[in-house]
Amino acid sequence: MADPALVHVVDDEEPIRRSLEFLLRGAGYVATKWEDGETFLRGADPDMPACVLLDVRMPGRDGLEVQAAMARRGLNFPVIVLTGHGGVATAVKAMRAGAVDFLEKPFEREVLLRALDLGFAQLADASARRDRQSWAKTQIARLTAREQEVMEGLACGYPNKTIAYDLDISSRTVEVYRANAMAKLGVVSFADALRVAFAAGLGDEARWKTTYAVGVKRPGRD
Repeated sequence: MADPALVHVVDDEEPIRRSLEFLLRGAGYVATKWEDGETFLRGADPDMPACVLLDVRMPGRDGLEVQAAMARRGLNFPVIVLTGHGGVATAVKAMRAGAVDFLEKPFEREVLLRALDLGFAQLADASARRDRQSWAKTQIARLTAREQEVMEGLACGYPNKTIAYDLDISSRTVEVYRANAMAKLGVVSFADALRVAFAAGLGDEARWKTTYAVGVKRPGRD
């Protein structure tokens, strides 16, 4: 029988660590708890395959800094970002840096386990990323030019009002294009849409700023 899969829980709130440990053990995982990013970085075994549940906002190193340090230290673990209300923009940045998913607190058990399934699938098959890239590009190609532009902006982590301003359309129109794009991509969550966008190479802020310079409007494109 295979050993239970290991999940690192990195969160500065003890009640959340205990709750996640209880949930993970009930689902058949082994959980290790870390109260901050620095302790995790020092103590995690890089040779032991694992997934990481990583809080975004913590004292000392925040989640993004921990994620960057993991790459430098050879901790090649799939990361699932945990974020409170208002932390979505930061979570998007974490996904652009390679996180598997982000979960807004409080989240449901099934949502967490689904994210872990994705993380361990990624861990088990490194070649899946190349396959996803080819598939994602095909999916994105099904979108209209405007839908692709909106997805590019969302993948950059911009709010609707910023995308609307740069594209010279209304925020409501951005919402419509976003909904249409998600329907065509066959996804039900924003995180799923971001995964497709990132795999297809969207989310390049430098490209966005070059293409949609602030104050330069292109009438008649809506």
